[in-house]
Amino acid sequence: MFSNTEIGIDLGTANILIYTKNKGIILNEPSVVAVDTRTNQVVAVGNEAKNMIGKTPRNIVPIRPLKDGVIADFDMTTQMLKAFLKKVSKKAGVSTRKPSVVVCTPSGSTAVERRAIDNAVKSFGAKEVHLIEEPVAAAIGADLPVAEPQASMIVDIGGGTSEVGIISFGGVVASRSVRVGGDHMDEEIIQYTKRQHNVLIGESTAEKVKMEIGYAHKDHPEEEMDVRGRDLVTGLPKVITLRSSEVHDAFKEVLESILHAITETLESCPPELSGDIVDQGITITGGGALLKGMQQWLSNEINDVPVHLAENPLESVAVGTGRSLQMIQKLQKAVK
Repeated sequence: MFSNTEIGIDLGTANILIYTKNKGIILNEPSVVAVDTRTNQVVAVGNEAKNMIGKTPRNIVPIRPLKDGVIADFDMTTQMLKAFLKKVSKKAGVSTRKPSVVVCTPSGSTAVERRAIDNAVKSFGAKEVHLIEEPVAAAIGADLPVAEPQASMIVDIGGGTSEVGIISFGGVVASRSVRVGGDHMDEEIIQYTKRQHNVLIGESTAEKVKMEIGYAHKDHPEEEMDVRGRDLVTGLPKVITLRSSEVHDAFKEVLESILHAITETLESCPPELSGDIVDQGITITGGGALLKGMQQWLSNEINDVPVHLAENPLESVAVGTGRSLQMIQKLQKAVK
């Protein structure tokens, strides 16, 4: 009875989502672990650990064990997964002993990175582990006709990576993976305020700025926001006012990298499938798809190919990963 537990995991740089067959998405928490450096013990994971970023005593360090969509710290990732699976078994009321697990990986990940994910998941007792490419998972989750002989184009803008894929017959026809995403936008905002205002702000503040007054489109109604940080000259706390046009300028290069990946993918698409893309358009998912004006900006940049926002951008990959459990054999044949 236990071996029937089927779990889909979206191992994201910013958030980890876990999907079970019967309950849908059962866990959605930040991929952050807080560790006590004296004992090497995990103090908190997920939301609790994220709230500690920038606010902990010296011996407690919140870390992100996943970087650019792949495992950067193997031991911490394993411990984090164990803690999350305990939460899942409590919430779902099922045992997660020997589950069948599908994990999505960035399409650009190397064999070594894939093996690290495989080993991390097996180390908590998974019966079998299947890896599925992120664009395929995102397309399944966004209800695109993945198994049909027609092109479905998906752009998944995550925290650490942005994935672009053209899918037909259950397999990836053309894809690009760039290691830029929402986290890099936050980093650019931090660097911008440092350069232009001599003020250092934290990660959480930068993320809040991006969500509240960040725009993908240059032409937008100007907005302002008061931001608190530390003055780098005096060392004292300081409040500055950031304008939305400044925020756009700060992460403009990240958006250009994503656009470049999209145009490169379109250039390597077989001509038969290009016609489908003009008809069906491009679907965007991931947290980055929620940036204000993203849909309009992309549509303008790629000469009015229709751009659709997935119904639930943040959960598309996790839902697709879970659903792919039913069609994994078919998908693996397509990959082979």
